[in-house]
Amino acid sequence: MKLILCFQGITEVEIVAGHICRLLCDAIVSPANSFGFMDGRLDRLLSERFGWDLEKRVQEAIQSRPVGELLVGEAIVVPTHDDKTPWLICAPTMRVPMRICTSVNAYLAMKAILAAVMSYAGVTPIETIAVPGLGTGVGQLAPELSAGQMAQAYRDGPAGAQIPGQLRGGSAHASPSESDGNDL
Repeated sequence: MKLILCFQGITEVEIVAGHICRLLCDAIVSPANSFGFMDGRLDRLLSERFGWDLEKRVQEAIQSRPVGELLVGEAIVVPTHDDKTPWLICAPTMRVPMRICTSVNAYLAMKAILAAVMSYAGVTPIETIAVPGLGTGVGQLAPELSAGQMAQAYRDGPAGAQIPGQLRGGSAHASPSESDGNDL
C-alpha cells in the first residue's frame, strides 16, 4: 500500500483499514469545514456514533471563537460525552465544501491536530487519535497526497517542535479515505 510508504519510519502511526468509529482511541478527528456543519458522510457517522447534538456543540465552540469560525490550520477539542472515545478534534480541511485537490490543507489540518493535542490540558489525556484521510472525501484530495501531507506534518510537528511523549506513546490511525468511514 502506497500510504504506508508515506509514513515509513514513523513507528507511532498505524494505517488501519476499518470503520473509524470502531477504533479504540481517545479522540477522533472531524476534518469538516470552518463552520462545524456535520452533514458530510464521515461527520454523519460521527453524529450517529456520538449523538445528534454533537454538531450543535461543535458549532457553539466554533462560534465562541474570536472570528466565529475555525480556519484551516486551526483545531479545537470538543467533548463527545462518550466513555470510550471522550474527544472529538475538529480540524477543517476547507472553509466550505469544495475541491482542495491542489492545496496543502491536509498538511495544515494535521499540524493543527497535533498542536491541539499537545496543548490540550483536559482531565482525560489524549494519547491516541483516529485521523481519517484529510481532504479525501468532499475535497477530492488523492489519498496518496493526503497521506504525504499528513506524514510531513507529523515529521515537522507543530511549529517545528518535537511531538511530546504522550502522543508518541500512542498511535495515530491514518485513513486512506474519509468518504464513508469504512476505509481507514
